Amino acid sequence: MQNTQNTFYITLRNRLAALNPNRTIYLRGVTRPGIVVESNELVTAQPPSDVFVVRWIGLHNDPYLSEVLLQMECEIEYMTEGTIANLGMDRGAMLTEMDAELLSLLQPNTAQKLNYTQSPVTPMETQIFWTEATFQAVKVERDRLLRKATVCVFSYEEPGEQ
Repeated sequence: MQNTQNTFYITLRNRLAALNPNRTIYLRGVTRPGIVVESNELVTAQPPSDVFVVRWIGLHNDPYLSEVLLQMECEIEYMTEGTIANLGMDRGAMLTEMDAELLSLLQPNTAQKLNYTQSPVTPMETQIFWTEATFQAVKVERDRLLRKATVCVFSYEEPGEQ
């Protein structure tokens, strides 16, 4: 399960770095692509703007299949308050830009599963794959626009995986 989560996040992170190298976050003294896994970061009162926040919210498996196929529900939340130069009046356009970026990050909807607990990183025998994103309606939180998208990520458990 951890290999699947790591592979999904790192795949999206690398795609974001290639697609929009300007979408970054400065976190714990390092500038990196603007996507974070909520459970891997310090708790904050409010998620950062202009960054994709990945949150794992569900886990299912079908006990009737001959192999263990995990289905993990992933929520990706993002918000923007627009730009200072436009006094935030471009926040709708900025959210639309993030919608398009997320759609691009999720295509193609498959990746080679990798084991990141070893150095060097080693490819595993299977692929992970995911559904198209389901987008929720935009919410307004004070001066920010917020959207959540949900994706189901599938993975076969391999021998020795925990």
